[in-house]
Amino acid sequence: MGTTTCLREALQHTHDELCERLVSARATIDRPEISRRGCPPIDLFLSGTSKHLHAVDQVILPRVRHMCGDGSQLVHDYLGSEKELEVVLAHVKAHEFGSAYETAFDWDAVWGDVEEAIDQQWAQECRLVEQLGEDLSDDRLEEITAEFAAAEERAPSRPHPFLPHTGPGGWVARRVMRIADAFWDTVEGRFVPEPRRQERKRPGLLGQYLMADPRFDEEPEEAVEASPAEGERTVPS
Repeated sequence: MGTTTCLREALQHTHDELCERLVSARATIDRPEISRRGCPPIDLFLSGTSKHLHAVDQVILPRVRHMCGDGSQLVHDYLGSEKELEVVLAHVKAHEFGSAYETAFDWDAVWGDVEEAIDQQWAQECRLVEQLGEDLSDDRLEEITAEFAAAEERAPSRPHPFLPHTGPGGWVARRVMRIADAFWDTVEGRFVPEPRRQERKRPGLLGQYLMADPRFDEEPEEAVEASPAEGERTVPS
């Protein structure tokens, strides 16, 4: 049995960050001087939430289904709450870009639906994490935490409620939609943060030789000979 501390804290940190982004996104709606088309606070909330949901599908759900008792039922319950949240996020995206189909809904109603849906999804996500803690070791949970962080950075940036979420179909859908989302984000001018890139290690001697790019260590500065002080006589040797 693991403590789930690392995994729970990582997911809690992401959830708190998404809630802060939701507050910032909702605050921009009451400012008419700001265009809602390509609004950075809304884009940040939508992209961050979508990436998080896709990472849960990729990393958390397979472990719960195959390694936890009653995992299939837990996954089924979670997918229902996740789909509701993704549908609401799609409404937010349509509102932001002025879809004619969204004129019957005002922003207050949309944001209210978002808050309700995200609370339900978070409750189901916590159930998954608690079950993983009961059935897996601490070392395994730490591996899942690291894999989850990497999956979030590579995940699609938009919600896709009607595409497969689990199994081989979900894997293919995430691969395809990650490329499609990146293309449309550029076309529509959406603000999506670039993933953090690790600094590349300096190539070794063999690598420098193969690349014909030797990199020498910086030579220490040569000592500067002190000139005789003014009025000081030099004694010939």
